[in-house]
Amino acid sequence: MIPHGNSIKIFTGNSNPKLASDICTMVGVPLGDASLKRFSDGEISVSINESVRGTDVFLIQSTCEPVNDHLMEMLIMIDALRRASAGRITAVMPYFGYARQDRKAKARDPISAKLVADLITTAGADRVLTMDLHAAQIQGFFNIPVDHMLGSSVLIPYFAKKFGIGNPDVVMVAPDLGSVGRARKFTEKLDLPVAIIDKRRPQANVSEVMNIIGNVEDKTVILADDMIDTAGTLCNAARALVEIGGAKEVYACATHGVLSGPAIQRLNDSVIKEVILLDTIPLPEHKKSDKLKVLSVAEIFTEAIKRIYDESSVSDLFN
Repeated sequence: MIPHGNSIKIFTGNSNPKLASDICTMVGVPLGDASLKRFSDGEISVSINESVRGTDVFLIQSTCEPVNDHLMEMLIMIDALRRASAGRITAVMPYFGYARQDRKAKARDPISAKLVADLITTAGADRVLTMDLHAAQIQGFFNIPVDHMLGSSVLIPYFAKKFGIGNPDVVMVAPDLGSVGRARKFTEKLDLPVAIIDKRRPQANVSEVMNIIGNVEDKTVILADDMIDTAGTLCNAARALVEIGGAKEVYACATHGVLSGPAIQRLNDSVIKEVILLDTIPLPEHKKSDKLKVLSVAEIFTEAIKRIYDESSVSDLFN
């Protein structure tokens, strides 16, 4: 049985200190005192500067760019906390890097998501709290409890306020067949029809739109995905919705704004009117755009942390 800590302490690495600070404010505890330094050869050094003996520790760290640095920070911090006799360690990962490497796409491919899960478990984490894994089955890669949060619970109220419930002029669109389940979560709450974009992907980070399943003519459409990386898929989908489907306006939303490579330029040049992201990954100044709007996940993660500490249901947050 995993021991229950006698108080909450929250620590963070360098990946998303603003989110960690916001969560601490809402929980009502100060951010844990830890130092992360680098030796001259690039090795990471971690010091936990306060006692964590017997406490319920939540370590907030998204494994976003630079992915490997942030992953190593988290692993070393978990090890330090475990060796300092923390009562229970929860790895809070708003964004789980390597999630797209969840299967063997061809011979001799690694399954890196499984390797990362094993590393987190071996380091000493007792449970994981994350949001919108790229593939839900990654929960099964862990041999410890995983609480899987839904970004739609933050995005849906935004669109409900913007367009209302059951608006006949709005259609929810899945950018590919794999996103239909995610789009349906929106349609159930917003009472909207769903359309699907059928596409083929000739190579990694390159997509080609084929056709649109469903009616979007003269409609305002909302594209929903779990992440935006290079934005090629999203921008091609938006262009097809306007040029082929005859859509009036295109909005887009995603939980994780990876926004690598030419993503910002593509979004700025696209027909998309507005892109709504969550702050699971911090948005640096050089990636900010008038088209981007960022919503905070601090409140929902705060509630999840409180429920984990109180040993009450996390899934009730999404019912």
